[in-house]
Amino acid sequence: MNPEQQLLVLSAPPALEEAIIDWLLEHGEGAGFTSQNVNGHSSCHGHLSLAEQVSGRQRRVQFQVHAGGEQIQAMLQGLHRDLTGSDIHYWVAPLVLSGNLET
Repeated sequence: MNPEQQLLVLSAPPALEEAIIDWLLEHGEGAGFTSQNVNGHSSCHGHLSLAEQVSGRQRRVQFQVHAGGEQIQAMLQGLHRDLTGSDIHYWVAPLVLSGNLET
């Protein structure tokens, strides 16, 4: 177990998917990441269209980045600098355990 390892999760509008991929590839310093399409749910309707308010969900793209704590903080500072106002929600969680299952 390495207490320095963290998981950064970004939730963003689908229109930003390519921009975020490019940003992470350019500024991620070798950190691997995954992405997937998700639905966001919230009682705050400020960013929701009328159709999203009716359906109760908003399409989002989610990125998960596994890296050291200092690297995560540097990425957050860079994302804040380069993508402020882009409706990107994030959270950071400690990783208890990670690895590869090899044959």
